[in-house]
Order: sequence, then C-alpha cells, then structure tokens
Amino acid sequence: MNYELIINSNPSGGVDIAILKDKKLIELHHEKVDNSFQVGDVYLGTVGKIMPGLNAGFVNVGHEKDAFLHYLDLGPQFQSTQKFTRMLRSSRPKENSIQAQHLESDINKGGKITDLLKRNQQILVQVTKEPISNKGPRLTCELSLAGRFLVMMPFDNSISISKKIVKQDERRRLKEAVNAIKPENFGVIIRTNAEGESIDDLQSDLKDLMSKWDGMCKQLKEANSPQKVLGENDRTLTMVRDLVNETYTNIQINDNFLYTKIKSYLNNKSPELESIVKFYNGKLPIFEQFGIEKQIKTSFGKEVNFMGGSYLIIEHTEALHVIDVNSGNTSNKGENQEENALKVNMEAVEEIARQLRLRDLGGIIVIDLIDLKTAGNRKLVYEKLKEVMKTDRAKHKILPMSPFGLIQITRQRVRPEMAVVTNEKCPTCMGSGEIQSSVSIVDDIDSHVKYLIENLSLKGFCIEVHPYLAAFLKDGWFKSPRFKWWRAYKQWIKVTPNNSLHLVDYKFIDAKGEEVVL
Repeated sequence: MNYELIINSNPSGGVDIAILKDKKLIELHHEKVDNSFQVGDVYLGTVGKIMPGLNAGFVNVGHEKDAFLHYLDLGPQFQSTQKFTRMLRSSRPKENSIQAQHLESDINKGGKITDLLKRNQQILVQVTKEPISNKGPRLTCELSLAGRFLVMMPFDNSISISKKIVKQDERRRLKEAVNAIKPENFGVIIRTNAEGESIDDLQSDLKDLMSKWDGMCKQLKEANSPQKVLGENDRTLTMVRDLVNETYTNIQINDNFLYTKIKSYLNNKSPELESIVKFYNGKLPIFEQFGIEKQIKTSFGKEVNFMGGSYLIIEHTEALHVIDVNSGNTSNKGENQEENALKVNMEAVEEIARQLRLRDLGGIIVIDLIDLKTAGNRKLVYEKLKEVMKTDRAKHKILPMSPFGLIQITRQRVRPEMAVVTNEKCPTCMGSGEIQSSVSIVDDIDSHVKYLIENLSLKGFCIEVHPYLAAFLKDGWFKSPRFKWWRAYKQWIKVTPNNSLHLVDYKFIDAKGEEVVL
C-alpha cells in the first residue's frame, strides 16, 4: 500500500492536509492561520476558580474560556515541576537544569485539588485537548516533548517502549541504547518510528528535544502569565514528523515556504525520504488535480455511499454520533438474507473506520448495523472492525455487537471534528436553496446504471438529464462516461437532454418509453 500527503496552502484560510492511501482519501486536517492552543503547546498560566466538587480547577492561559485542569492531570511529579518553575523564575536562580535537582515525592493519587492549587497561583501547563465548541482547552502539568523517534518527559526517569514494537531483541536494544544517552531526571518514551534506527539517530533526536527544552526554560524565566512558552510545531510539520516513513511515496505541496521547510526537515531527519517532496505548480488547484476535491464532496455529508447501492446515514447530536447502515440495492441480490447482511456489514465497517478518521469523530459513536441472526457472524463483523481500526491513531475502545446489531465505540477527541459543507448553492435559485453536490451526481448515475444492467438485466434504456449534464456525460467521446459504460457493459446507453429537469435530476427510460422507478 502506498501513502501520499497532499498539502494545500491558502494564504487567507490556513493549510489543508490530505492523506491518501492507494489514492483514496483517509484523513483530512485543517490548520488555521491562528494556531494558538494546539495540542502540545506549553503555557505559563494562572489558576482561577477552584472546583472542589469536581476535584479540578480552571486556569487562565489566554483563551476566552479558562482551561480545565483535573487533579489526576497534575501528574505524579507536580511538586517537582512547581519547585523548578519557581526556582527558574526567581531573581537569582541557583540552577537552570533539572538534571541536578532532587525530585520531590509523588503526589497522593487520591488527594484533593485544594491541597496543591490556590487562586492566582502560576503553574506550567500543557494543552492536551484543543478548544471545542464552547469549552476551553484541557490541560496537564505532566509535560512531554515529542520528537520523531522519542518523547521526552521532564521530571521522570522511566523508559517506556511502544507496544507496536513487538520483537523482544529490538525492544531490549532500544531500551539499552536510550538508557545510555538519557539525561538524568528525564523520562523517555520510545516511539514506533524508532524501530531499526541507530543510536546516533536516537541521540540526535534527543539532542533536539533537549534544545527545545532549554529554549522553553529561557522563555519561562521572563514570561508574564498567561503566556505561551513553548509552541508545538505547526500541524503540517508535526504530521510529517509523526507519519512519513518508507510507506509514503509522494508529498505534494503548493506553497514554496512549506515546501522548503519540509524538504529541509526531511533532509536532516530522513535524507532517504527527501526526494518524495515535490513542489506543485500545476494549472488546476492541487486538491482537484489529485482527485481530493471530489472525494471530499462525496465523503462528507449525511449520506455516504459504499459498495454499490449500500450507504451510511451519519447523524450528530450533542451527546453522541449515530451511524446507520443501509443495504440499499444490494438487498435485492440473489444471496440469502444472512449472507447478504454479513457482506454489507463487513464492507460497512471498513467505510465507518475511514469515516471516523476522515471526520475525526470523537466521544460516543453508536453504529446500527444490519441485524445478523448468528453470534458467529456478529463476532466476524466485530473482529473486522477492530482490525480496520488498528491504523486509527486516536485512542478508542470498541464493544462487541449486541443481538440488536448495535456496536458502541468511544474514540478520543482532542480537536474539533472535521466538518465540510458538501451542498452547493443552486445555480437556478441563486442561493435561496441547496442541492446535492454536482460532482457526486455522476457517481450516483454510474451506480444506478450498474444496478440496472447487472441486477435487472435491463437493455435498450436511455437516460434523460439536464442539458448541461448531458453535455458532460457525452463530452470527450473516448473519455466520456457514456463510452466508459460501453466498454464496461458492452451496451450503448443513449443520453437525452431534457430542459424540464433540474440540474442534478435524471430519469431512466426503458425500451417501451416508461420510466424505471428505482
């Protein structure tokens, strides 16, 4: 499988980042021009209201809503963090390095927020969840700095290894290597990307993280709360750092500044991948050139088609997301009901896993699948969903399918979900109403043509469409959709313009001149 990263920079609207897997869109991210309060940003904040009933407090970090900090997010070494922060900001700091510090005892896991925080206290915090809806950011005092191969945690001495590194010899090698280069009073998490890397690469990554930490300490000395003292890389560079490996074959960027920055970064960190970074300066918009615009229009919205006539209905409420699986035309095929339901469900969970990543849905997700009579088939669908969700980087938990065909998922949400408006302004009513996206209408016609020929064995039928759509279906002759149908089904389908139809309306007329009702 081949992965691609397509980056579309809009000077006024930020940066859109698309991840393709074998040319299919699987993730879409948007980075705003104002990238404050990103996950990973470190702030010097001021404690505001204390809520003993929630065992939490609210911290002013400069957002319009105070950020939320729970007692359990203070971290075991909160006392050491506070001690170092006070010492660093004192008029005559004795020592700028935590390597020479004596770490304090861990805080009591069952303690009270009022024992450690008080109003107007200045504390060092890190964003773990970006502002969503009318809520402010969520914070932690357990700091971590992420690199390409390692994550460094100040005020800790432990070494952890990603569970995705399964070879025991490699785990032992990495742990011994990191233990030899790790500074005192700094913990390290060894990331999956570190597998197979040399000790020099790990040491270089750790050196960069220490440099970032030292820069933060300098900022912290002179900071006035609330103030950001360490900013995470912009999301574009963060995704290149975390994702790009030998499975990526192409990175296309339409912005010269970003192109230079990413090329330089990979040249330093992974020189063998520098050649896949390319600057795009084509005539078409970059997302249109790589077929992303069309995929966005057909993948977002209330209804999502998959596997021919089957489709999903995706609804959102304040408390949860609901996904309903419908078999559509596939229910008319010759297989027995149980086999057909199993087939549709197996295809549906693949599309659902893609949709969760694409829209970055979080919280509680309830999936209403087609009922299956046998427990064995229900287990097959459950195992399939777990398998396709393995590539999802967000933390999640999946419950087995109930006898009613329901699967419940909880999925971590750290950023606002990705919402794309898929309806376009009606060209005839000048914006007073909305219609289905015009780029997806040809796919719908294509699906119905396939159904009429393969399932109903219909011959000699024609399609009546709006003249604009008729011109598109016939345009280009050998490249036209009509000629593609002839090659696929060996049947010539007549396309008839009809001025009385709306732009995206169409009818199928059989050989007797009667409309085929779908």
